[in-house]
Amino acid sequence: MAKLWGGRFSKNTNELVDAFNASINYDKRLYQEDIRGSIAHARMLVKCGIIPEADGTRIVAGLQDILKDIEAGNFEFSVALEDIHMNVEARLTERIGDAGARLHTARSRNDQVALDMHMYMKRQIVEVAELLLEFEKVILSVAKQHDKTLMPGYTHLQRAQPITFAHHLLAYFNMLQRDFRRLLGVWEDADIMPLGAGAIAGTTFPIDRFYVAEQLNFKNVYANSMDAVSDRDYVLDFLSFASVLMMHMSRLSEELCLWSSTEFGFVELDDAFATGSSMMPQKKNPDISELVRGKTGRVYGELMAMLTTLKGLPLTYNKDLQEDKEGLFDAIDTVKFTLQVYRDMIATMTVNTDRMRWAVSHDFSNATDLADYLVRKGVPFRKAHAVVGQCVAYAIKEHKFLLDMTLDEYKQFCELFEPDLMEALDPEHCVNARVSYGGPSYVKNDKQLEKGEAIVKEQEETLKGLREKA
Repeated sequence: MAKLWGGRFSKNTNELVDAFNASINYDKRLYQEDIRGSIAHARMLVKCGIIPEADGTRIVAGLQDILKDIEAGNFEFSVALEDIHMNVEARLTERIGDAGARLHTARSRNDQVALDMHMYMKRQIVEVAELLLEFEKVILSVAKQHDKTLMPGYTHLQRAQPITFAHHLLAYFNMLQRDFRRLLGVWEDADIMPLGAGAIAGTTFPIDRFYVAEQLNFKNVYANSMDAVSDRDYVLDFLSFASVLMMHMSRLSEELCLWSSTEFGFVELDDAFATGSSMMPQKKNPDISELVRGKTGRVYGELMAMLTTLKGLPLTYNKDLQEDKEGLFDAIDTVKFTLQVYRDMIATMTVNTDRMRWAVSHDFSNATDLADYLVRKGVPFRKAHAVVGQCVAYAIKEHKFLLDMTLDEYKQFCELFEPDLMEALDPEHCVNARVSYGGPSYVKNDKQLEKGEAIVKEQEETLKGLREKA
């Protein structure tokens, strides 16, 4: 098949070169953006008197027909035509003749693919933001249901201090709302229109780049043609966002694997979100959480691959930039899958509140509160810390917990202990005593939930505006 760029060549490209060079197997997902961009470009060419109005009308109608064919599954993509741009243009020219051959006036595939990628990125940002918002709402909903569910908090994976399950989930909500904010930052760099930059140095035709930007809902236009065709910062921005988000999801995945184990028993995943063993009939495995944990490394790899691809490229376009797509597409798919499945998995899991309460009543996570008790009686904290450490060592030796010890046993270590120490050691009291800003007390948790609802409403308004501009 003759190439649209083949005028200076005397022979066809090798079939292996065609296969290696082609990107159509994955960049065909850009068909909507490619056709929308071409329609805007054609209308601009007409507006600026560069092509006849009749040709512009035929081009737009032909592109709209091709869009319908692709969405109906009636379009056969060709590897020989390399990419989505050439596949669409070749079919258009085949159908409408010379009018179709005029579409590429004042345009290069370099700025065309950049446009497609910017437009695709904006659309995907909206879709990812919608899923992220839905997951945040689920986290808030489950947290509300468990605002008084006590559980141990951990440091070093060792029991640390009593908290609530709501407080634990709200930590993840705060991570997610930062992720949402980072995603908005990706939008800023994606919302710049590159078309009209040509291959490197613009064009000699009197084009109107700002007219195209207006048609396609772009806020800004690249001010430098070389930057326009070589910039992939917005791809890196998304992959960076995706890596941080997946890191947060991986941390939650690790906790779900622990919590759903027999050793913890804090949660049980719904049967629809777990799998069994081909050999062991009793098994109920948290495979989804394990897969998310594993896929996180894959997303990290895609960020590193893109950084590595870009680090040695001279300006402007180099074929290496074709590698911007597969990793990005995979990262987008991974993030969207993760948010969708976790939204439903967290919403349907069973929280074993009694088991959590039992756990926090059978440990030494109230030891800090015992030290604080002595501090309030005038003992310097370091001395109080030492006294309580001795109490813990004694309790362990006697196979007891702090609430099991008698007042006489406590007085062996400090005469300042009084009967009211038992109240100070109660896990619920330990939680509610933590009234510092951001703490886990019921009152402070309620404030965090209120703030979370306000954040979600603000995000909904922001997302509404992005949908109109995508």
